[in-house]
Amino acid sequence: MKIHEYQAKQLLREAGVSVPAGIMATSAAEAAAAFTTLGGSLAVVKAQIHAGGRGKGTIKDNPKQHGVQLVRSAAEATSVAGALLGHELVTIQTGPEGQAVRRVLVEAGCEIARELYLGIVIDRAAGLPVLMASSAGGMNIEDVAAKTPELIFKQNFCPDAGLQSYQVRKLCAMLDLKGTSVRSAEKFMKSLCKLFVSLDCSLVEINPLVVTKAGDLLALDAKISFDDNALFRHPQLEELRDTSEEDPNELRAGKAGLSYVQLEGNIGCLVNGAGLAMATMDLVKLHGGEPANFLDVGGGANTEQVTEAFRILLSDKNVKAVLVNIFGGIMRCTTIASAIVEAYKTVGFNVPLVVRLEGTEVEQGRKILKESGVDIIAASDLTDAANKVVAATS
Repeated sequence: MKIHEYQAKQLLREAGVSVPAGIMATSAAEAAAAFTTLGGSLAVVKAQIHAGGRGKGTIKDNPKQHGVQLVRSAAEATSVAGALLGHELVTIQTGPEGQAVRRVLVEAGCEIARELYLGIVIDRAAGLPVLMASSAGGMNIEDVAAKTPELIFKQNFCPDAGLQSYQVRKLCAMLDLKGTSVRSAEKFMKSLCKLFVSLDCSLVEINPLVVTKAGDLLALDAKISFDDNALFRHPQLEELRDTSEEDPNELRAGKAGLSYVQLEGNIGCLVNGAGLAMATMDLVKLHGGEPANFLDVGGGANTEQVTEAFRILLSDKNVKAVLVNIFGGIMRCTTIASAIVEAYKTVGFNVPLVVRLEGTEVEQGRKILKESGVDIIAASDLTDAANKVVAATS
């Protein structure tokens, strides 16, 4: 689950991580009032959407208007906020359609001496969280990793013990931080790592992390994502969810107990198991097709879930054919075959449907499909299924 920058900064503030003073606004008038409250001299107005690259992003119908802008008066804050709110901001992560700006963050300006990068993710190879730091702050970290990987410094840390002082000192030496900045980094980095663990985050990113002229570290930007599987432990975080920023079909699937991710192809994929889903999409692409989605019905799907899965797949106007690839383990092939037939009759199909079944009671399941009278293209194995569904779209 993602949250907005202003929400992330409130969590950082509560965790003892230094952030600039800021006020969220949903109208131009509120933005002007926020500017005055923050001192009335210099502020930054930032569009709040769940996408990166806002500073370089532009308003769809006004390319001269960027998603992050400095303002020096209440009138200027009014103008900038008015140009952002209610309009689509296009960034490198939104695609050409952009995302609607429904709120802005008005934030006090600060005197910047240096810009750094700080991020925390799970290092799956080490089985530990890893704190990453770089002197190339304010830049796309993926570009830094690709072009100048020597500028990224890493320290794995134990979730229970947290980041240690010697690790902070090592990172500070690599970043050429001295004196007051080292003392500021001690609290900043340790608090950030503690927040990552305590809230079951999957990502915490500060880019840029600035060093002020006084030598203090300050989170000028903040991005936090949470592990969806751990949200049951943090009911307070659910309140931060902004469903207007999420894909409607993904929300709909979640309510039905399905895992769904929208993609850009034209072949709908319905499978059971994430690993099988990945293999299915790989085979579709190998044989010249493009998956329209990742849809996992899980190991115990019932007729209602399969029916809803088909409804979600067919609501995508780009879908030209559907591939059902099921391995019956705990869920028997007879059960899924009956569910497919019932769902087909209930939903009504206007695109080809290719079905491949394997596993427990597979022969009985195939018989159910064959004798159903439903227009289904049967496949003997995954390669056969991929070939047939790709052919059905051409």
